Amino acid sequence: MKKELLKCFDHKFYSDFSSLVTFLDENNQVIEGVILDENQYWYPIVKGVPCLLSGSLRPDFFWFQEKYNLPSVISSSDQSSKQHEQEQQIKTNKSFSDKWNRFKNYGLESSHQEFLYEWYCKKLGIPSLEELQAFYQKFDRILEVGPGSGFNTKFIAENTKGQVFAVDISEAAFTTFENTKHLPNCHVVQADLMDMPFSDNFFDFIIADGVLHHTPNTKKALFAIYSKLKPGGQLFFYVYKKMGVARQFCDQYIRESFTNLDPESCYKACESLTELGRELSRLNAKITLNQPISILGIPAGTHDVQRLIYYNFVKCFWNEAFDFETNNMVNFDWYHPHNAWQHTEEEVQEWLQELGVQDYQFNPANPNGISVLLTKPVV
Repeated sequence: MKKELLKCFDHKFYSDFSSLVTFLDENNQVIEGVILDENQYWYPIVKGVPCLLSGSLRPDFFWFQEKYNLPSVISSSDQSSKQHEQEQQIKTNKSFSDKWNRFKNYGLESSHQEFLYEWYCKKLGIPSLEELQAFYQKFDRILEVGPGSGFNTKFIAENTKGQVFAVDISEAAFTTFENTKHLPNCHVVQADLMDMPFSDNFFDFIIADGVLHHTPNTKKALFAIYSKLKPGGQLFFYVYKKMGVARQFCDQYIRESFTNLDPESCYKACESLTELGRELSRLNAKITLNQPISILGIPAGTHDVQRLIYYNFVKCFWNEAFDFETNNMVNFDWYHPHNAWQHTEEEVQEWLQELGVQDYQFNPANPNGISVLLTKPVV
């Protein structure tokens, strides 16, 4: 953690009463330490990342407490409804902690980047990589929620003079820190997006790509990050789209089984779906439907066979740019997390109307997601 990060926190975490205690410092960054609030409640800094989680979301830091002779921390009791949500979030966190401990270099390898950044351009409605780089340059404070490996956080920080912040609730925060710690304008925090340590109206660009639907409530998560956006600032989010009935049935059936597996078993179980995606893709076959199959949500037109199955019946992702394990991870990502909500464009539009947002665009990046870029109105 760079020491100047503390000054960016709101009064709950940084004030005249707050203090930073450093136990281990490397290259002018705090690798181990604690942040003390006015009540002497301590938040640990571990592996360079401040952990600002509380309640049942807070990991067990007994080893850290023992190592540095710290007082016991007593968390306030949560309401039963909130505690239930946190328990479900903890299960989801386990999926992503495992995923980003396994795939620390995802998006950082050149074989991944052409596909990923072309997809970012589509999702943001930006024509080219060069224009995507120019897009980030205009912002002073950027927040990425749920950075995963940190490949996109790194790309953003390399293409702006502004300050870039990454917040993740899972152990992905540590992977992001390791992949970005050399960048002087990049900061990583482990925190719940529903309780981030930043003041309202703090950021002029926020990105939440494939994150909000992995919380207990997608709408509440959107509203929480929106509150941190400055008037006139921009926010991009991508959420799962509610698919046709056949895909919904298969997804629900598989999830009911796969979410109960430990991560290793789920990766193994996904291998057959990944193999199906690979073999269908390598057929390189197309069919043309002169009429839509409306009851299943399948449009008329020419369809790649693998894409037809993938979008309408079962998640069997395959991309030749990735090795088998990475393709399998994408299918794991869909079927293992407990929280994985799907939404309609009409539903998302209702959220935007409730927020009072009038300047927004839906970018058709792919059929199974909803990509939204909005501008917060200036009152």
